[in-house]
Amino acid sequence: MLLLLSWLTRWVQEHHDRRLVGCATCLCGCYGCGGGLMTATSLRTGRDDATDGDAVQFGVLGPLQMSIGGALVPLGTPKQRAVLAVLIVNANRPVDIDVLIGAAWNQRPPAGARATLHAYISNLRRLMSSAGIDRALLASAPPGYRLAIGQDQYDLGRFRAQKDAGLHAAAAAEFEQAGRQTAEALAQWRGPFLEDLRDFQFVETLATAFDEEKVVAHTAHVEAEIACGRPHAVIMELETLIAEHPYREPLWAQLITAYYLADRQSDALDAYLRLKTRLAEDLGIDPGAKLRELYEQVLRQEPVDVRKAAQAHAEDTIVSSVAVEGNATAIRRPVAAALRGADGQRYALTGTATRIGRNSDNDIVLSDVKVSRHHAVVTASGTAVVITDLGSVNGVRVRGQRIDPSAELFDGDRIRIGDQEFTLEAT
Repeated sequence: MLLLLSWLTRWVQEHHDRRLVGCATCLCGCYGCGGGLMTATSLRTGRDDATDGDAVQFGVLGPLQMSIGGALVPLGTPKQRAVLAVLIVNANRPVDIDVLIGAAWNQRPPAGARATLHAYISNLRRLMSSAGIDRALLASAPPGYRLAIGQDQYDLGRFRAQKDAGLHAAAAAEFEQAGRQTAEALAQWRGPFLEDLRDFQFVETLATAFDEEKVVAHTAHVEAEIACGRPHAVIMELETLIAEHPYREPLWAQLITAYYLADRQSDALDAYLRLKTRLAEDLGIDPGAKLRELYEQVLRQEPVDVRKAAQAHAEDTIVSSVAVEGNATAIRRPVAAALRGADGQRYALTGTATRIGRNSDNDIVLSDVKVSRHHAVVTASGTAVVITDLGSVNGVRVRGQRIDPSAELFDGDRIRIGDQEFTLEAT
């Protein structure tokens, strides 16, 4: 009798749970879904009141991770992990099956790749189900699959949210808040992007793009700290960043300013001379006009308005990173995208990422002295096309404005790299 009662109790609970989470093959309109996009918290099997601590968490800013209540979940083979990584990076957007296949097989898929991909998806769904997450979290969404998770359930989402909030706070001259939020953004990084999947080509290229976003967060954090009167606290951070990005003049300007405001004028002047020597020896150019002006201010011991500069830079960063409003041709579906040169030559954007630069190892090689060795990368998720400046000397211009560091591309957009102009074609 006790065994029968126990079985009946489990049966009732299971059927009650199924009513709460609804259909396992769609993301909306079923029972507890309420007609909206369901995320991992709402899809937790048997729980409609799951707390943040219990919800599934994903991570790509470091080794790939999936955890439930802080416990890591094994994710299977490297290719299966690569598929999940692409879905996380494109959270809540459909990812084309061909994009997933290209990422997992480095653009050289075998004959049975499509069937194997479906097996990987099934395996991932089983892993989630065994961890207490409804299989509908990873749903079919033509022309591929979509991972439905909240912004606070993966580190990349939290990083971007805090970074953007910090930039807006700085633009409003709320520098204490900006410092806290940009610090929280940077705290999301556990190591290099997808450190355990570096053998996949898409990881290397995306890592470069996300590292650019990280530099933006570092820059905003440093400016906020300096504006709050704490220049001593960021000098070592800036020296480390400059060692990784030796041609970034804005970073050098911040370092010079930090030394100067920390009553280390000689170190500030020395930093300028270090940059001048580096640029002359490596690139044959001089520091820009803004840096030369800052050098003269330090030399004459004139005051530097760091709050105004930080506010203006945050405003410029926000403007350059926002896509043009009202453009109805945004790439939100699988497309055949290409760059069309002014001479009529067509450069197909194939695979997850297309590298552009002067070196022969780029996908699009431009023999232009104004083009850096590795100038830019265009990433295609299957639903959006984004171009990222890879720290080039002369920058990338989209719709007439220099990007910092990325911009989403729309059909018909004009892109200038060096003296080369391209038009994005999407069909």
